[in-house]
Amino acid sequence: MENWQAVFSVIIFISVIFLIMTEWVHLTIAALLGALLLVFANIMTLPEAVGYIGKSHGTLGLFFGVMVLVRAFEPTNIFSYIATQIVILAQGSGKKLLLGIVALVTPICAVLPNATTVMLLAPLIPPMAQEIGVNFVPLLILMVFVANSAGLLTLVGDPATFIVGDAVNISFLDYIWNLSLGGVLAVVSVIVALPFLFRKIWNTRLDDLAELPHPQINHPRVLMVGGLIVGFVLIFFVIGESLPIPISPAAVALLGAALALLLSHHSRIDTVNNILRDVDWSTLIFFMSTFVLIGGLDKTGVIQGLSGILGTILGKNILLGSLVLLFLVGILSSVIPNIPLVVAMVPLLKQYIVNVGLAPAEVLASDYQGQFPPEVLPLFYAMMFGATLGGNGTLVGASSNIVAAGISEQHGRRISFKTFLHYGIPVMLLQLVTSALYVLVRFLL
Repeated sequence: MENWQAVFSVIIFISVIFLIMTEWVHLTIAALLGALLLVFANIMTLPEAVGYIGKSHGTLGLFFGVMVLVRAFEPTNIFSYIATQIVILAQGSGKKLLLGIVALVTPICAVLPNATTVMLLAPLIPPMAQEIGVNFVPLLILMVFVANSAGLLTLVGDPATFIVGDAVNISFLDYIWNLSLGGVLAVVSVIVALPFLFRKIWNTRLDDLAELPHPQINHPRVLMVGGLIVGFVLIFFVIGESLPIPISPAAVALLGAALALLLSHHSRIDTVNNILRDVDWSTLIFFMSTFVLIGGLDKTGVIQGLSGILGTILGKNILLGSLVLLFLVGILSSVIPNIPLVVAMVPLLKQYIVNVGLAPAEVLASDYQGQFPPEVLPLFYAMMFGATLGGNGTLVGASSNIVAAGISEQHGRRISFKTFLHYGIPVMLLQLVTSALYVLVRFLL
């Protein structure tokens, strides 16, 4: 590729991040304009841009399916009902409510992707916050922190961990043995920060629980059938890919969405047009545009060039390389959504270990199923921790952050970049330091 195209791609990418950080332009508009500029400048053709979006069809299909599924059951009032029960269980205590959110989200994120968990649980937060008399934005941000952190508990908990784990052919059980403790430490870091970052909610107490509104469930028969659909979706999220004929999470979510639309239409609790109109199209378009922007960096050779720089700086020093990667990827992941970042970084890191002679060239093959040299695995583990926990730093750092922002906007409050930064930077720094110590002690000393 000609040099000006690489420079142009980098300028467009940095400009989009700058516009998002300064909030001069809505993040979806900034990303979409950046992606279209790459097409109009002939950095890539429109079919190539669509091809980069298509490479992440699983992520987009999963998000769309769960969005439709959640929206289809809103007329039953189930989210307000569950929110009231959680507040009652917390006995009106802000402290117990915060800890309850951690306890609710953590185990679910061990078996479901974190963005999916946020999509399923975030609709509970606004009515819950309203009943206890606090702003729901900090609670949504907490949910995101816990979801991103608990995503490290298993191989399937975060798309970034799955992408890296799949790239180095690590098994589900090997992941639990080697890396799950790091996820536990990440969740503990969030709990330690609760009294300081969420002080106002931590000290809130609702004395008269009798004053709480007690919403009733509407259309109970429809909800029972809906529960079966959701149960089917959750079960196949966990076992689908291990079946003789694998079923991807995206396919499961889309089938669940179709069944939910059929149920809503047949029972007449809502119309298909209403449900599809309320899908968070802004978030979906943002992700599609981001995949194109990363594709521009990939096609113009920027990512390949970075792997050469990495080799020059780090050489064969695995210890230094792991720590540098963890913090570098962590910082990058705070301004670049971690899914496209990891998609871009995996081939970069593979190229680096081959260039410096730490692994044979065979590992570069997309269908390579062998074992990677054990001494290079800490590099990939460090990247995994950095990408996942760095995503807690800013609003655009992880897919679950964007999903939560979209849900917040649908409920009448916008999570600003600055607001998220206020909570995100301390949590991200604490977690990166904690995970660096874990990687150092567990794998490098």
